[in-house]
Amino acid sequence: MVVIDGRNLTLEQVYQVATGKAPVALAPEARERMASRRQGIEARLSAGEVIYGVNTGFGRMADVVIPPESLAELQLNLLRSHACGVGAPFPREVVRAMLLLRANVLASGYAGVRPEVVDRLLELLNAGVHPVVPSQGSVGASGDLAPLAHLALVLVGEGFAEYQGEVVPGSEALRRAGIEPLALAPKEGLALINGTQAMAAVGCLALLEAERLCAAADVVAAMSVDALEGTDVAFLEEIHQARPHPGQVASARNLFALLSGSQIRESHRSCSRVQDAYSLRCTPQVHGACRDALAHLRAKLAIEINSATDNPMVLADGRVVSGGNFHGAALAAAFDYAATALTDLASISERRSARLVTPEQSGLPAFLVPEPGLNSGFMTAHVTAAALVSECKTLAHPAAVDSIPTSAGREDHVSMGTWAARKLAMIVENLRFVLAVELLEAAQGIELRRPLRSSPALERALARLREQVPFLQRDRFLHADILKAAAVLGELSPEELLAAS
Repeated sequence: MVVIDGRNLTLEQVYQVATGKAPVALAPEARERMASRRQGIEARLSAGEVIYGVNTGFGRMADVVIPPESLAELQLNLLRSHACGVGAPFPREVVRAMLLLRANVLASGYAGVRPEVVDRLLELLNAGVHPVVPSQGSVGASGDLAPLAHLALVLVGEGFAEYQGEVVPGSEALRRAGIEPLALAPKEGLALINGTQAMAAVGCLALLEAERLCAAADVVAAMSVDALEGTDVAFLEEIHQARPHPGQVASARNLFALLSGSQIRESHRSCSRVQDAYSLRCTPQVHGACRDALAHLRAKLAIEINSATDNPMVLADGRVVSGGNFHGAALAAAFDYAATALTDLASISERRSARLVTPEQSGLPAFLVPEPGLNSGFMTAHVTAAALVSECKTLAHPAAVDSIPTSAGREDHVSMGTWAARKLAMIVENLRFVLAVELLEAAQGIELRRPLRSSPALERALARLREQVPFLQRDRFLHADILKAAAVLGELSPEELLAAS
């Protein structure tokens, strides 16, 4: 059970809920805090105060005061008018993360909504009712308005949702799940859509996958170094302590340890080669830079998922004030940084793959197949990797430097953080297949060095791949091999492989 209080949610808990591995509940202290802040909103309404988004219009229409009898309609109209996203729907896991993150934001109390709103969001999660949320249409300020409006519409029995594998109208999904539609009180429609939860949901899941791939990349690179008869000297601890970027030191330590005990390495220790190519020798520097970029993004997301991103906000003293916490700049810049670093990681992987299939550079049969010419081997698998890396280079163009005015100029600077998050997720997916190609080639190269064996840790990694993908003796349907190798990457933790050795 994940218990949310608006302050202590972790990225790992987001993953557990997004993948359906844990139910969610609201902490009692958060429920009390929400009820207290809600009383402040209602007291000010009773006193006749004018509060943005509670009894006024939105954006440029903030100066239009709405009469009390129309306040519920105002909030429902907001959801309906803002649910205008387009494009392919977000995956189920992203939608579940969005539900969780929006509930956690509201649990902080700053939105001033009733606890019942969070209860209903958690009911959707726990019952497996997943709103259909188009992925395009957010500029990342005033938060993710369009995606979150699609999310919130299902709460009131509108929009569409996926339930038990079928997409149905929101009202039908609620009926089948035994959930009552929510009747919105003043401010609650606005509170459901003002925030960064679409970009944060996409970013959280992309980060967690990127971290797994970054760790696996050390294993795959070490296999390539051994298959290419590279040296482990470039990974000596003292070299990297002289330039102690944390990620670089960690990656170098992994590479050196993973190669320890390799017969292939020992077989050429006295050879005449002075230096390896940069794609081998500089692996810790590139992989390390990626590790550091992901650490930066992790720190940003850890703050964001426990932050209040509403507008207006109900302060502890009861004041209701306008601010700009919905602006996604902090995340957009971090997503772009991570996207650049991951693209570089994909690029160096592709360069190692290219060396492996080039006999003049590898000393192995052309395209890593025993009978080249009759067989094409990994020729076009490498082309696939090259194509994906070029896609990544285009996708890595920063989104955070772009802005476009909206809402008749009232919202005149936006973050594009949701596009930054979506691009990051695309790059992570591309990276997975680029590394899968390198894994297939590196494993093939090691086995072409037989009877010499690689290190115990790398032989374990190779054995895990061979459980799914056999040695390529002659040409076959490589698409399936790449998909299987991509799945195996999740099992290639340097720490676990070294401990098992």
